[in-house]
This record gives sequence, structure tokens and C-alpha cells, in this order.
Amino acid sequence: MPAWLKLTGALGIVAGLYLNHIALLANTFAAAVVKIQTERKQQVVSTGPYAYVRHPMYAGAIPLLLGTPLLLGSWWGVATGVVLIGLLAWRAVLEEETLARELEGYAAYAARVRYRMVPGVW
Repeated sequence: MPAWLKLTGALGIVAGLYLNHIALLANTFAAAVVKIQTERKQQVVSTGPYAYVRHPMYAGAIPLLLGTPLLLGSWWGVATGVVLIGLLAWRAVLEEETLARELEGYAAYAARVRYRMVPGVW
């Protein structure tokens, strides 16, 4: 794998980590599982990266999942990353069904913020 692709991978890792960091700063309700935190009075977060995409942590995972194998020089890793990104996209759709059903204001937020993970694409 050429050095410029390895460098691109390293930059992708940094970008992905940064995006996940700012997403966690903006959303104190972030959790590994989809669960409405009524005891904490969970509400829709629409600031920071959430103003541009509905799932910025998943968006941050994209450059991580592609950047790591690029940096390591593994085409098989890149292929695996593409599959994992597809699975994240599927999870985002399932997660949104729960959020729209159980979190007040999420449907209006989703109508306002059109993109799930990649601005201008999806």
C-alpha cells in the first residue's frame, strides 16, 4: 500500500477520534445501547455535530474503520471496514425507529437534520 494511503489512514483515525470526542461532549446521554433515559430527563441533542448529522459517533467510526487498515496496509481490513460501516448504517436505522417512537421531539429533529451519518450523502 502506498505511503500516501497510509498517511490518509492516520489522518482518518485522528479525524474519527476527534468527531467521537466532540459528539460525546455534546451528548451526555450517549450510551452503548439504545435506551431512553427518562430518569435523567433525556432530550434530543441538536447542538455541535448533531446539528449536521443525527449519528455523529457512527460518522466518526467511518474514518476509524477505514483509516486503521489503511495505516496498517491491509486491503482485507479495508474490505472488512466497509462491511462494518454497512452494519453501522443498519444499526442507525433501527436505532432511529426506537428514538422516533420513544423520545419526544426526535421525529421533528430527524426532519430538520436530514443526514444520518455523512452530510450531503446519507
